[in-house]
Amino acid sequence: MRVAIGSDHAGFEMKESLKEYVKSLGHEVEDFGAPSSDPVDYPDIGYRVAKDVASGQFERGVLICGTGIGMSIVANKVPGVRAALAGDVESARLAREHNDANVLTLGARLIRLELAREIVRIFLETGFAGGRHARRVEKIALGEAGKGK
Repeated sequence: MRVAIGSDHAGFEMKESLKEYVKSLGHEVEDFGAPSSDPVDYPDIGYRVAKDVASGQFERGVLICGTGIGMSIVANKVPGVRAALAGDVESARLAREHNDANVLTLGARLIRLELAREIVRIFLETGFAGGRHARRVEKIALGEAGKGK
């Protein structure tokens, strides 16, 4: 699987560790920055990752900032992206199974690195359940296209 990963300065150290972890799981990873812990604006990185996931260049994306909230807001502005902020394993699993989330956001200031690794692993390994959930995900796409109820 091709995975796009990016962070702001607050998530830099976690991104660097998770990047290597995702590679160790057998996935291809592309790093979209930040290149260091020097201050950057999270929307710049978040939009780039989200657009490349939405275009199909990457199957999944992982975005990290201090709380994960800013990156989640940014990513969800891109049509075709279903970004989920997860601070626990069950949220990551259900985001994939029920919502077909394609971008995971994490808060580096809120969770330990060990937990972040487990969340990422579950997010990458879990499939979409389909069925009644597919109908709901389709309604999200219709809403993005201005055709929702």
